[in-house]
Amino acid sequence: MISKKTIILLTVLLSAISSFSQEKFTLSGIITDAASNETLIGVNVTVASLNANATTNEYGFYSITLPNGDYKVAVSYIGFQSVETTISLSKNTKLNFSLNESGEELQEVIITEKTTTNTRKAEMSVNKLSIATIKKMPVVLGEVDVLKSILLLPGVTNAGEGASGFNVRGGGADQNLILLDEATIFNSSHVFGFFSVFNPDAIKDLKLYKGGIPSRFGGRASSVLDIYQKDGNSKDFHMNGGIGLISSRILAEGPIVKDKGSFLIGGRASYAHLFLKLTDNKNSAYFYDLNTKLNYKVDNNNSLFLSGYFGRDVFNLDGSFTNIYGNSTLNVRWNHLFSEKLFSNLSLIYSDYYYGLVLDFVGFKYDSGIKNYNIKYDFKNYISDKIKLNYGVNSIYYDFNPGTINPTNSDSGINFRQLDQKYAFEPSVYLEAEHKISDKLSLMYGLRYSMFYRLGASTVNLYENNQAVTFNEELKIYEKGIPIGTEYFGSNKMIASFGNFEPRFAASYSLDENQSIKASFNRMTQYLQLVSNTSSPTPLDVWTPSDKFIKPQIADQVAVGYFRNFHNDDYSLEVESFYKEVKNRIDYIDGADLIANEALEQVILNGQLRAYGLEVLLRKNTGKLNGWISYTLSRSEQQTPGRTPIETGINNGNWYRSAYDKLHNIAVTSAYNLNKKWAFGANFTLQTGQPVTFPNGQYQYQDIIVPSYGLRNDSKLPTYHHLDISATYTPKPEKKKGWQAEWVFSIYNVYDRQNAASINFRQNETSGNNEAVRFSIFGVVPAVSYNFKF
Repeated sequence: MISKKTIILLTVLLSAISSFSQEKFTLSGIITDAASNETLIGVNVTVASLNANATTNEYGFYSITLPNGDYKVAVSYIGFQSVETTISLSKNTKLNFSLNESGEELQEVIITEKTTTNTRKAEMSVNKLSIATIKKMPVVLGEVDVLKSILLLPGVTNAGEGASGFNVRGGGADQNLILLDEATIFNSSHVFGFFSVFNPDAIKDLKLYKGGIPSRFGGRASSVLDIYQKDGNSKDFHMNGGIGLISSRILAEGPIVKDKGSFLIGGRASYAHLFLKLTDNKNSAYFYDLNTKLNYKVDNNNSLFLSGYFGRDVFNLDGSFTNIYGNSTLNVRWNHLFSEKLFSNLSLIYSDYYYGLVLDFVGFKYDSGIKNYNIKYDFKNYISDKIKLNYGVNSIYYDFNPGTINPTNSDSGINFRQLDQKYAFEPSVYLEAEHKISDKLSLMYGLRYSMFYRLGASTVNLYENNQAVTFNEELKIYEKGIPIGTEYFGSNKMIASFGNFEPRFAASYSLDENQSIKASFNRMTQYLQLVSNTSSPTPLDVWTPSDKFIKPQIADQVAVGYFRNFHNDDYSLEVESFYKEVKNRIDYIDGADLIANEALEQVILNGQLRAYGLEVLLRKNTGKLNGWISYTLSRSEQQTPGRTPIETGINNGNWYRSAYDKLHNIAVTSAYNLNKKWAFGANFTLQTGQPVTFPNGQYQYQDIIVPSYGLRNDSKLPTYHHLDISATYTPKPEKKKGWQAEWVFSIYNVYDRQNAASINFRQNETSGNNEAVRFSIFGVVPAVSYNFKF
């Protein structure tokens, strides 16, 4: 007779075998906005009974593999009404969802995903901001600014007011990979940093990776800012825009073929210079840009996209000095679904950054820039509900123009001159896995292998002992090396080559439903260098490739963090600590001349950079009053030691503060919805002053006063801080069709803080004493803008 205990054991065993061998099927589809058919990125698809979930990719596609059976599927996304449906899964099934906007949630500033995504996913050091959040933030001159908004996040700073670019975890602005629809943006600012190049009306999604960077990204050492444009409304024609004191914008979108194809076109332009013409002021500074996008759904498995951007800045001083610069991009993409488990995207991308300078008073015209041609093929393979694979290839060809000099007239005395153009090729391949080990442990691990080939045609200088910079032992200074000859490399001949493995790893361990600890490591290789001796990028800066003298930057970063959601997800806390090392970070010899320099290797020294710190982000996600507080305690230091025991290096070979070092960085942002008509916002920012090098004495030489300087970056500017407020008035909030409008009133720098952009030293004409003079850009700046849509 079989015992009861044996029967129980057999039952358990048979149940386990049945469960193991149970047939599985895949549920997949596209999730869109019901009003516009716009695909939605990062939507959560959850099957709670199996603790299984998936998120939509950059094109709104999701895939989740489940055992045969009946399930409740929940779909949730910030700012949209959640959907729950019951399915019977007995075969591979396509199920698309269309989500309706939630009027109540749209009045709230929410930047977090659901708890299961926030704490369980092996993703850290990533911040996502919704465009609704960004548009509620008060900014200078009332112009909504994507880049200014990310400065309120922990670990992100800039060089101060009027400075372009941004710095992430102690890295340089050139170490950030900025992508717009996968195309590289080389200069992210308009009007020398006052505005960003991104039209907020055209942006769908924004994500900043500060660490734990996925393997599909490469080419920069510090961060990735990944921005996607809207696809356009394929249901109905709509327009929206805004009129401000400095600039205005307009955007139109609508169907090409209803529910299958759409277009989007948007433009911005500033016009403050027009008011100057009413006075005797002959100077002007203005910008304009254009965003475009077309998409067409060929069938259920194929979609085509064409997107582009064109922007220009024009700066003119009395007709004698003209500066024109800007970005251009074009991207053709093909989405193809091989099966319910295999999604692919093929992209052909063109990026161009142009810089032009005209000096009419000397008859001089200077043009420079960088172009790249990029082909990339990415795959996302949903192996099972536990494992997803991302893999692909990428090849970029670079064309650098350091400078073309032309005379503007026959009497200028300027001769035509073409600085040696440079070419390079950067192929790469990657493989990455998202692996759910258990309900508590999730991993993301991968490997990227990148190569870089510096190509001809080009003439390369040769130096004694292969040293383009020499050290004067008597004066204890670095000097330009003198070439002992040249070597010519023909078209596409290899001048230098590099290859690097770039491992990536991230892990998340859930302590319970609401809290987890995470860790990550990533290695990034940067083969392009931005040649600049300013604290923030300027249009004069020149990009140059790695070669025999300029080595690629290699960055290793490790981070650990604690993440928690509490009080029913009303609040969330993120605490992260990081440490980063960058090899081959360049610095310059004293007195380096960078503009139109054909031998940059003669003024460059290779060193290293390290940055480390603690970041805290506390957020209130719901209710009438919401926002966040961020604090960063960090240090960013650089070291450029001597190459031999005799050489002094920079600052005697000791560690010194980099130009992006900010010990303290505090940001507070909040939004308060008083009622349906009135909403208010406020930002407060406080940062340690920018490191600078001040003179510490002077001497007289042939009746000329010459300042002498101490150690590099040994001083700093005064503490930077300001408070901004805004009020948004919607006259008819209940109106959902036809003409809809709102007024936005803002005050930047409420208490008129005169933050120092720089400090200059001069001799007082009356007393003859030396004095320091603070240069400030903004005091208090009130603004008003009118936004509309129909």
